[in-house]
Amino acid sequence: MKETRILIIEDDPKIVRFLELELQHEGYEVESAYNGRTGLEMIMSGGYDLVLLDVMLPEISGFEVLRRIRQDKDIPVIMLTAKDDVTDKVKGLDLGADDYVTKPFAIEELLARVRGALRKKEIISQNLTVYRVADLELDSANHTVTRASSTRDLTKKEYDLLKFLIENKGIILTREQILQHVWGFDFFGNTNVVDVYIRYLRAKIDDEFDEKLIQTVRGVGYSIRSCAHEI
Repeated sequence: MKETRILIIEDDPKIVRFLELELQHEGYEVESAYNGRTGLEMIMSGGYDLVLLDVMLPEISGFEVLRRIRQDKDIPVIMLTAKDDVTDKVKGLDLGADDYVTKPFAIEELLARVRGALRKKEIISQNLTVYRVADLELDSANHTVTRASSTRDLTKKEYDLLKFLIENKGIILTREQILQHVWGFDFFGNTNVVDVYIRYLRAKIDDEFDEKLIQTVRGVGYSIRSCAHEI
């Protein structure tokens, strides 16, 4: 059975060593990074099941690390901080943190939160399904997209956009709805970014095919559906 891999990103060596020992005792495989830049590079190399992320880090802050993680990955993240500040907690959660623990913390509480985050991830993964529109298929368990049995290589944001469209196939979605769901409440920009990513997506899944699945509804937004009106 594959061991659960946890990455600690924390600049205090004593806290890192304490967490390493406790997590290893619980049966987790543990690796550590002492600054935000190294931690982010390790995350992007893949393979971790959960991240314990300090807010106050050298080189790149924990908030910035979290923001970059959420651009590409859905890995559970528990924030660690010495600040008992509601504003910081709200910011971390809005950026996509799964949980937030204030130092000093009881190790039993942290371990319970780790188990909770991993359990939530497992429940979500068990409920993942395969979505289809005509000959387009999105397999959310394996995070793959194919059209006419040919694999399409999408970025994280393109994948999220396509998944939102397919989850609502046959329904016209406004740019504001797409922006809110795919980019989130903390996105500072205008709805033109939706049009840009729709173009990216069309280039990968529609342009080479006679049947165009992504439809533009002028003055409203976008919808995905087959010419046979499969809904």
